[in-house]
Amino acid sequence: MQSLITFAAFLLTLSIVVCFHEFGHFLAARLCGVKVLRFSLGFGKPMFTFKSKYSSTEWVLAPIPLGGYVKLLDGRDPQQTIAASEQSQAFDTKPLWRRSLIVFAGPLANFVLAICLLTIIYVAGVIQLPARLQAPPPDSVAASLGIAQGDQVLAWHLQTDKEFESVISWNALRWNLMDAISSQEGFALKMQDPSGRQFTSDFLASQLPAMSSSEDPFSRLGILPALPTASEYFILKLDPLSGLIYASKRVWLISKVSLSLMGGLLTGESSLKQLGGPLSIANMAGKTAQVGWQAYCAFLAILSISIGLLNLVPLPMLDGGQLLYDAWELVSGKRISTSLQEQFQKVGFILLISISLLALFNDLQRYFSP
Repeated sequence: MQSLITFAAFLLTLSIVVCFHEFGHFLAARLCGVKVLRFSLGFGKPMFTFKSKYSSTEWVLAPIPLGGYVKLLDGRDPQQTIAASEQSQAFDTKPLWRRSLIVFAGPLANFVLAICLLTIIYVAGVIQLPARLQAPPPDSVAASLGIAQGDQVLAWHLQTDKEFESVISWNALRWNLMDAISSQEGFALKMQDPSGRQFTSDFLASQLPAMSSSEDPFSRLGILPALPTASEYFILKLDPLSGLIYASKRVWLISKVSLSLMGGLLTGESSLKQLGGPLSIANMAGKTAQVGWQAYCAFLAILSISIGLLNLVPLPMLDGGQLLYDAWELVSGKRISTSLQEQFQKVGFILLISISLLALFNDLQRYFSP
């Protein structure tokens, strides 16, 4: 039963994230006057095909649920024969800004999905932990600054901001701290001890631990939540507008942290062991689905942000690669030739396969090592 729930949650998760991504491309293409030949959810030989007599788009469900695609009318495709009457609907005949918009609309749809999911959570009301801390480990940064059991975090700011921002819960503080740790930027906490005395603790950039797959940076920092009593949990419930604004800020912060971690993989500051593949996604989807709809939606939002960011990486085969071509066209005034793009595509395919295999290897080590 556990395996069945995990598998079903995995399929649902990928289907939602991929469908929204591809629908972003589809909607932007239609708005920009480009004909969409096929909308496919999944790869491989179609299992189900539908084509309305009112639409020129073929809707396809394929057996391999690890992605999807939108096939556009495009004169660069040697397999397509475009009639003179449809020439104006071809992707390659559109101005640069429209082509770039169609490409960017996929990742944008992922960010919109994340904002919508988090807004729903905050409007419905979500249980939160107070930002009260447990006793820090003796050798941690927090212990050296005199932080003790029961101290509560009231506000925080990065060194570059200087203005304190209220901390409403541990959940909110945790993402802020991840932002500081991943960017290696010092920060300050406004604290209140159990007696009501308020004080400020400054954490210097040189004191911050590095993000690691083998060690919890919050333990080294010494900032860990105290276990609250049942009565100390509270519900964060916002009106729709406030929920939308708060969700948008959360998505921005999560994206910023994720970008820092992705950059760390390229510079070697973050371990490649942090990469997760389909087994990690399936495992988290199954666990959060069993906890409740809010936990599942939160995981879905974070995954959608990750997919959006990943597709913006400037590698061939990804949307970011096409946007890089568009940037070159904008600067030089001419397009990269189709033959050169095909060569780049081959290199990009090899890189993506290598990254996918590494992520799968990490999964196997994570779940099957003794």
